[in-house]
Amino acid sequence: MIPRHRHTRALLALLDRNPVVALLGARQVGKSTLAKEVARRRGTKATVLDLESPRDLDRLTASPLSTLEPAKGLVVLDEVQRLPDLFPTLRVLADRKATPARFLVLGNASPHLLRQSSESLAGRIAFHEMAGFALDETGAGAMDRLWLRGSFPRSFLADSDAESMRWRLDFVRTFLERDVAGLGSSIPPAQLRRFWAMVAHAHGGIWNASGLGRSLGVTDASVKRWLDLLSGAYVLRILPAWHENLGKRQVKAPKVYVADSGLLHALLGVETREHLDVHPEVGASWEGFAISQIVERLGARPDQCHFWRTHTGAELDLLVVAGRRRYGFEFKRTDTPAALTRSMHVALHDLKLDRLDVVHPGPHTYEIRDGVRALALRRILSDLDPLRPGA
Repeated sequence: MIPRHRHTRALLALLDRNPVVALLGARQVGKSTLAKEVARRRGTKATVLDLESPRDLDRLTASPLSTLEPAKGLVVLDEVQRLPDLFPTLRVLADRKATPARFLVLGNASPHLLRQSSESLAGRIAFHEMAGFALDETGAGAMDRLWLRGSFPRSFLADSDAESMRWRLDFVRTFLERDVAGLGSSIPPAQLRRFWAMVAHAHGGIWNASGLGRSLGVTDASVKRWLDLLSGAYVLRILPAWHENLGKRQVKAPKVYVADSGLLHALLGVETREHLDVHPEVGASWEGFAISQIVERLGARPDQCHFWRTHTGAELDLLVVAGRRRYGFEFKRTDTPAALTRSMHVALHDLKLDRLDVVHPGPHTYEIRDGVRALALRRILSDLDPLRPGA
């Protein structure tokens, strides 16, 4: 077991302030295990209802109020995306004058897919999104394994690369054949897998709905709907473009990444580090992995994270906007980045960056010039401070 202290602390704080807290993230990232640890740390009675259990689902479907109203302490509702009609009942229970129970709901769908939660529980619910393992949990010494196998606990902790790959392929199949239907989608699994694999081969590229639609023989609207579904289920990451009035034409379409590097490698058929090192997508894979680690370390919200590109070729891989502060990140798969590119000069000037970090896989962090440094990804725990709360 690898402790998830950062997420435990965050949930305990949210439960102290809110009657309902939603813990959201992809399937198998460890939400249920974390909920048990939170219940243990709170030291109160915990009632756990799993909506994948036919018995619990029947009880909550037939009589949600009479099932939940007597509960005291912490009530954990797992797989809540299977019964979104439950949220109006939670609103009634959250509005009681006395608060004998706090509700921790676990789900595999984003607030965008769980629209009723925000509509029914506005002002009563707090959200916490949880990814798989990050470097602060595995340690920097495991960075290469984390990149290859990805962040899902069972994949990362597998006894061998082959066993890890088998787990990820099983995850992909189960997700497509069962979980997607649980999100209310009727897309054929084979068609959605082909779409997911095509996104993997364009990992980190500018979103092109028309191109994908032509390749798949479907409309632009269909591939946009599929993108929303997979990003809402936390298996794709959408990085929106930043644009402002700079007197330059700027790209407005987002970039799309497979959210977990291990799932990316499974979709690409990459099982070993030796295979990864010679794969055509190795640079894009490393960029996506590094972005996820930087975002986790900063504690940045999705709405704070962007990329930037002009039609003349200037670009910035990651722009984090936190209040009035702007932090830029470039990702270079070289051990000793030493010089600023023309694109970096343009980004520094046009975006008025407070700092630019050139993130690399080498062992050392060092200054390149004032306001610009080469940042070793394996040293982000010591060399990169999280964003200030409320930024």
